[in-house]
Amino acid sequence: MFAHRVLLLIAILFFAGCAAAPIEQPSMPAADVPPKYAALRSRLETFFVRMGKPQPGDWLSSFPENGQTFEEYIRSSPTVPTADRNTIYVKPLGEFTSGELKAVKSAAGFLGVFYGLRVTVLLAENFRFPLSPSDQRVSSQTGKRQIRSGFILSEILKPALPDDAAALIAFTTEDLYPDESMNFIFGQASLVDRVGVWSLSRLKDKKPATFLERTLKVGVHETGHMFSIAHCTKYECVMSGSNHLPERDWLPLDACPECTAKICWMNDCDPASRFAKLAETARGFGLEKEGRSFEQKRLAVISD
Repeated sequence: MFAHRVLLLIAILFFAGCAAAPIEQPSMPAADVPPKYAALRSRLETFFVRMGKPQPGDWLSSFPENGQTFEEYIRSSPTVPTADRNTIYVKPLGEFTSGELKAVKSAAGFLGVFYGLRVTVLLAENFRFPLSPSDQRVSSQTGKRQIRSGFILSEILKPALPDDAAALIAFTTEDLYPDESMNFIFGQASLVDRVGVWSLSRLKDKKPATFLERTLKVGVHETGHMFSIAHCTKYECVMSGSNHLPERDWLPLDACPECTAKICWMNDCDPASRFAKLAETARGFGLEKEGRSFEQKRLAVISD
């Protein structure tokens, strides 16, 4: 869907999800899996639920996908951080309440730990840009302004991309739409330009912890796409596609064994140390359940 734009569109019709352009895998002989990644996947299996039969309205019932194995990922010449491009930049864009800005900064910190990269949060910037009629509209659902996401990518973020950026991510409270065919999207990212924008507009909840967890999940999921990680269909995973907010809420905050192996290969990290940092970070956010889960995984992957 929208593959000719090489874009990740996070929405469909009246629901919100993530419609990622398929990542073509080259025709190459199967690569041997380094033993440490095979062992890592094996030790994490018990913590994740295999993907079951999708229910009506779920992502996979609307968009059947084959998924992406660890072997396919490492054979695909993925877009990954390099020595020269090793920083995630997070840019708050628009007007934020103190609670919203806190969630954005928390997401920035979590992304740094999750992907093992430096993170720099840029100063918040209001939407004082020349928006033409073609770059904005009034939502027929909410009666509020929406901004065309492609405008933010091409006119605001791409020209401001730092040379050392692995990714430049904007969070905004503005509602977004990609074009007239969709009611709204959670966000949009480019696979080639290393820029993306995510909206908090549809994530809000009366419970601050729920709002924070949704913000973390969207940030992790879409940043994973920017590093060429496709939707996961093997497990219920933070990288699984979602067609609506309840489906996203159901999925875990963590990457499954297959996707964790991709992340650890991407940044050559020590899995136990990574899980220890994730546990500490989650507990610092008051996400005790997630903190315990990360700690249990740390114990499971400690090298013998």
